[in-house]
Amino acid sequence: MQNERGEIIGSSGFNFLSTLPTTNTTAARFTIGTTLVNDAPSQITSKSSMGRKENRSSYRFPDMEVSSAAQPYLVSQWRDMEWTEEQRTNLMKTVSSYRPSCGEVTRAQVLLLGPVGAGKSSFISSVQSVFNGRVTNRAMVGSFSSSFTKKLQPYNIHGQKGEDPTGVVLCDIMGLSNGEMTGLSLHDVLSVIKGHVPEGHKFSPSQPVTCETVGYVRRPSLQDQIHCVVFVVDASKVMSYPKGLSTTFQQLREHISDLGVHQVALLTHVDKVCPDTAKDVTNVYKSNIIQEVMNKAGALLGMSTSYIVPVKNYSSELNLDVNTDVLLLHAVDHILQYADLYFQDNTTQDTELPKVKTSY
Repeated sequence: MQNERGEIIGSSGFNFLSTLPTTNTTAARFTIGTTLVNDAPSQITSKSSMGRKENRSSYRFPDMEVSSAAQPYLVSQWRDMEWTEEQRTNLMKTVSSYRPSCGEVTRAQVLLLGPVGAGKSSFISSVQSVFNGRVTNRAMVGSFSSSFTKKLQPYNIHGQKGEDPTGVVLCDIMGLSNGEMTGLSLHDVLSVIKGHVPEGHKFSPSQPVTCETVGYVRRPSLQDQIHCVVFVVDASKVMSYPKGLSTTFQQLREHISDLGVHQVALLTHVDKVCPDTAKDVTNVYKSNIIQEVMNKAGALLGMSTSYIVPVKNYSSELNLDVNTDVLLLHAVDHILQYADLYFQDNTTQDTELPKVKTSY
């Protein structure tokens, strides 16, 4: 159907104009509606068999309710994870020593994509903090409803003091945002992945990336391209995201898969949906709540949960925590495994990306 401006819109509330830029139209844009469902934890009151009232902490999402009093966590972990200082050290060595399996590339470039406020920049800062040995925020983190990040900004993950930078670069980009004039276009996202967009490019809805864009890379090398895409979603908002966001993810994933680029996902803010994990992050893989939210995230993304890993970013903390570091480093290791799959398929420099569709 059409709105008053004559634009074609879907029932989901997204405004998809043209996939490719022309002289008279704007590129396809992901615009997320503003109708949200309150996702904050609530207290519900129920009567016991003895006629007494009891307060029970319950986490409500549309079509899902998980009571932490009835089901706090499982006896054993639903994913194996070792929570020790030794494991943290081993993971740091694994990430620090990582080098792409393709000799033509010195760094694996990873693009983080997700809605505004999902925790993309916070994840980058948290990973950097682990290697810096203290909590820092090199990637600017905002707390606004609109995307704080406006540019394509790659961040080299530096090793510990005295060590060379790691072989991974985390690329930050503006979020999929509310409002018709603030969202990323599908065309621009794909241009970034193909390696055409220069570092520091500031995205503008009225000026999609073209061959006339300043710094446009006409013949991107394998090093210029994105080698893995990471979708980032907020666990506390999984069931309150607008319905059309699932369609957005589906379109993105289909086009990215056509480029032969593997995709994984991060489930952030898990401490906001599970009080046991907020108290002790080692409960993350014992939590029925987080397991259920991860299933919902998989449905939202159209992705098997085997590709999704939960993380807890550093936010208000001033000091590092061993177990939080383990969870963050495990996520980076997970990402690098899929980046290497890309390199196994692409070993010739200065060639076009293969049009191979990967299935998930």
